Amino acid sequence: MSRVGINKTRAEDFAIFGANPVFEEPLYVGRPNLGNRWLFLQRVNAALDRCWLTNNGPFVLEFEQRIENRSGVDHAVAVCNATAGLEILARALDLSGEVIVPAFTFIATAHAFRWLGLTPVFCDVDPFTHTIDPRQVETLITPRTSAIVGVHLWGRPCDVDALESLARRHGLKLIFDAAHAFGSSYRGRRVGGFGDAEVFSFHATKSINALEGGAVVTNNAVLASRLRQMRDFGFAGDHDDVIDIGTNGKLNEISAAMGLTLLDSMDDIIAANRQVYRRYLYGLAGIPGIRPVIYDECEHNTFHYVVVEVDEAQAGLSRDQLMEVLRAENVMARRYFYPGCHRAEPYRSDPRYANVVMPVADKLAQRVMALPAGGSVGIDKADAVCRLIRLAVAESAQVRSLFTAQANLAHYQALFTHSENDPCVTVEKTV
Repeated sequence: MSRVGINKTRAEDFAIFGANPVFEEPLYVGRPNLGNRWLFLQRVNAALDRCWLTNNGPFVLEFEQRIENRSGVDHAVAVCNATAGLEILARALDLSGEVIVPAFTFIATAHAFRWLGLTPVFCDVDPFTHTIDPRQVETLITPRTSAIVGVHLWGRPCDVDALESLARRHGLKLIFDAAHAFGSSYRGRRVGGFGDAEVFSFHATKSINALEGGAVVTNNAVLASRLRQMRDFGFAGDHDDVIDIGTNGKLNEISAAMGLTLLDSMDDIIAANRQVYRRYLYGLAGIPGIRPVIYDECEHNTFHYVVVEVDEAQAGLSRDQLMEVLRAENVMARRYFYPGCHRAEPYRSDPRYANVVMPVADKLAQRVMALPAGGSVGIDKADAVCRLIRLAVAESAQVRSLFTAQANLAHYQALFTHSENDPCVTVEKTV
């Protein structure tokens, strides 16, 4: 429920300073899409009736086929999640040594390779696209480099052509973490068939989810065969012949049933996402220091993420201050991807990364904010969020002064509490 009719006109009206919040219930980023519950439960009952819950059941096979059709690729190998997909793919490609990855991405991109004993080499990103900068990639290639990893952030593809050219010239494998990009396109071609392979996520927070799941997609039949073996303990055919190292990375039938149900509604989901995204663009237009991420509507995208950069010098508030204002109104905006992979453990404590300098990634980590979006938000709620942001920026001087007053009050309260508990300190309290 929301009180979108509440008229807030000054800083003192914000909930962070004691007023009622605009939204009665939290408005989250990444609220799961559920699709047609009746169709999903029909599929669940069918799986239960068959007593076939995993090990390449009919729903998993159908899910893979529909991923192939939607992405225009020859092979889709469904896995339990995208992180496992990256790990299995790295094994299947026999990667070793160093792997170049963007510093501004979800931590799983780097962790998947570090988990296998590989060394992630962090690369800065383009300040406008937020994706890996091919010019800097080339400066990081060494004799130990075995692969380049691009991330299609927010569903906006990397500079695929430049990365493919680099990989060919240097004889490197090229992987794309396409966790955000199922349904996206690059220069008219669907994401999925670029590089050696791409990895989709069907986590609950994605526009198309399988509760928890992922898929490795490729046009390489030999690679696809090895991926299928490796996700199933290294078995070939029946479970009597182990021909390779493997793990248990299979997707189950219930997850595939959810994935199929969301695919049934994918066009409707995208239409709803696009409507909310466009509404945000309209409502945020002209607000100083608020720069939305723009999608190229000549390309395919799910419009699942509504992301803004907050320029403190222009907005008068930092990203974190604005986020604090919004969260008090039950708008649960989020930082992405803070503080940057290179500044997260175990990398920040590793001497190999002591001199890593990522100015663009660091800047984005301090400025990027994701807003609640998707069909569960709707136009009225998007409008209300925009009004809150517009007012916060318009009243930024007053908001900052109230923040300062709160901080000073908290400081003195802490000081008095400490003094009262310390017999060696005497503080004269005055009103």
